[in-house]
Amino acid sequence: MDLVRERFRPDGSLSREAMETMQHDIAETAVFADDADVTPDDVRSGDALVAGVDQAFLDGERAVSAVVVLRRGEVVARASAVTPLSIPYVPGLLAFREGEPILAALESLDVDPDLLVVDGSGRIHFREAGLATHVGVCFDVPAVGVAKNLLCGTPRAPVDALKEGARVPIEADDSMTAPDGEVVGHAYQSRQYPNSTTVNPLYVSPGHRLSAATAVEFVAATGGEYKLPRPTRLADAYADELKTDL
Repeated sequence: MDLVRERFRPDGSLSREAMETMQHDIAETAVFADDADVTPDDVRSGDALVAGVDQAFLDGERAVSAVVVLRRGEVVARASAVTPLSIPYVPGLLAFREGEPILAALESLDVDPDLLVVDGSGRIHFREAGLATHVGVCFDVPAVGVAKNLLCGTPRAPVDALKEGARVPIEADDSMTAPDGEVVGHAYQSRQYPNSTTVNPLYVSPGHRLSAATAVEFVAATGGEYKLPRPTRLADAYADELKTDL
């Protein structure tokens, strides 16, 4: 894949102020409306290349990023990269910690995905520029963020013990640059298993070139038997495989 916007390449040597300024610029560049060449139906039918992106950590000092690309349910490409971790974890600045290996892995990919499914937030972010937004804008590819925890924003209704398939809008709050009350993503109950501990929802938000409503439809379309979307679950497994080898 070719990086389109070099000026947004994550740089862990920047000051926190400079990082946050870059994120404001990324959010201004991002398109939080539907501008993709594929639809959720294309994902369901297998007529789209969907890339899952996930990370693992080595010895506390390095990150390994794994990319798995699916089409018609089959893995058609994989890529990976290992780089040092530039900064400690800071809420809201994840892209500057993990973005370097992600970009390196995607740049080594020999196919051009129609959609990126990223393990991390998209617009559900203090400055509307989570990991999925940062990566999607860098490559100008439709991207969706899938997070396991809610970074910010307020669910419109309770999200405990949701039924499988349920979607609860997440509204912007006063911790975010998005207008108060605007829907920036959804809590999505991808799976719920009978006779077991309640499964928490995923938090899905548009990264780039998608609306909040379509982003969650794309995640639903990726399917899989488990809580995580199949592309990121396979990327997670690949990252663990690489971690063991390294």
